Amino acid sequence: MRRVVVGATGTPGSLAALHRAAAEARVRDAELWVVLAWQSPGGELGSRNGLGPTALAECRAAAVERLRELLDAAFGALKPGVTLSGFAVRGTPGAALVGTACDPGDLLVVGTGPRGPLRRLVRPSVARYCLAHAACPVLAVPPSPLQSDLEAVHRRNTWRIPLDLRELTPEQ
Repeated sequence: MRRVVVGATGTPGSLAALHRAAAEARVRDAELWVVLAWQSPGGELGSRNGLGPTALAECRAAAVERLRELLDAAFGALKPGVTLSGFAVRGTPGAALVGTACDPGDLLVVGTGPRGPLRRLVRPSVARYCLAHAACPVLAVPPSPLQSDLEAVHRRNTWRIPLDLRELTPEQ
C-alpha cells in the first residue's frame, strides 16, 4: 500500500501540510501516516543522564495524547476520507519524518514557514532536512497567505500598536 507521510506540530503551517497530505492521499488512494516527533526533556543527553524508563514512557504518552488532540483539531468529526495512522516517533522532526517515509514509493509532505535569519540559527529547517535526506518525493507546502496576516496581528498585540480602522475597509 502506498503511503503519504506528513509531520504534525499544531502550527498553522503544519495544519496546512496535513490537509494537503490528506488530499494527496485521497488522489493517490494511499494511506495517510501522521508523524509527531518527540524528544525527551534535555534531548538525548537528558535521557542518558538520569531519566528512567518511567519518565520516557510518560513523555511518549504525552506525545501520543498531543497527536490525538492535533488530529481531532485538524479533522474534527469529519474524517480525512483515507486510512489514517498516527505515529509518535522519538527523535528530531526531520529524522523522524525521513525515517518513516523510507520507501521510494512514499510521498513526504512537509510544511514550510517564514524563516528569518535569527530563526534559522536557533532552529534548523525541517523542510530543508527532508528535501536533502528523503529517499522519496517530498512535497513542500508553503504557508497560507493568512499566516502573514496572523503574524502581523500578533506583532501588533505584542507591541501594543493601535489598530487603524481604515485598514479593515476594503479598497475600491
